[in-house]
Amino acid sequence: MNRNSKIVGILCADSSDMYLAKAIYYLERRLSEAGYLSMLCTTGYTMQRKQDALRLLISREVDGIILVGSHFIGQEESDNDYIREAAGKVPVIILNGQLDHPNVYSTGCDDHQASMDATLALIDSGAKSLLYFYDTQSYSGNKKQSGFLDACAERGIEDNFHLLYVGDREDIDGVATRLERLHESGMHFSAIMCSEDYLAVGAVRFAQKAGIRVPDELQIIGYNNSLLTKCCTPELTSVNNHLEEISEHAVKTLLDVLGGGTFPENEFFNGEPVKRGSTRF
Repeated sequence: MNRNSKIVGILCADSSDMYLAKAIYYLERRLSEAGYLSMLCTTGYTMQRKQDALRLLISREVDGIILVGSHFIGQEESDNDYIREAAGKVPVIILNGQLDHPNVYSTGCDDHQASMDATLALIDSGAKSLLYFYDTQSYSGNKKQSGFLDACAERGIEDNFHLLYVGDREDIDGVATRLERLHESGMHFSAIMCSEDYLAVGAVRFAQKAGIRVPDELQIIGYNNSLLTKCCTPELTSVNNHLEEISEHAVKTLLDVLGGGTFPENEFFNGEPVKRGSTRF
């Protein structure tokens, strides 16, 4: 179906999320520069609301859809039928997720490799006992965790690591409390790899309360290289997933497809840790 509304639909699960909000900012700015209006729908995390929002945008005859974040990719193949249905009408761009289907284009950071590289740097700098701290089991979240696990396996660390799930998003005090309880129970670790920057800030706060020196006794890495990396002492080493560049690429891909071009359906970029004061490497 050929459309020419000059409107692009943007779906995100939670616009209060720092990462998603920043992505929306980059997307809307670039679309505006190209002469397009943005129609934003915030869906939450339930499948029904995601489906309803996507169908609503299609009914408004938008030229294309950008799905911001990997929460839109379901665990079961049938969970993604609503995306395939939409792709039968307009191009669909997935930011930081992947679905192989005609007229669906995926872009983002290679979270598996970026997490693996950061974890390897921790191990190679002397970390012997590791904790992986995460708050989501999304497509992207699972890639980050698998990168951590593969790094441990590659360096022969089979037993001396732990995985810890935290469900309350952006609760820095809650993160510090969880770590404090683990420490009091006798669990000790020399490095913490976090799936988000706010988790790492909570880890630094825990260390300060416990009298643990960062990075001499405990190394900490965050993820997303956000403004939060500068909001604690020491400043955080964090994985730069190049959100601005990825967002720019998502819009460019959509505009090129609307212009009749043919492009790779999947393109992912390398991320790397940005060294600051919370690590020794």
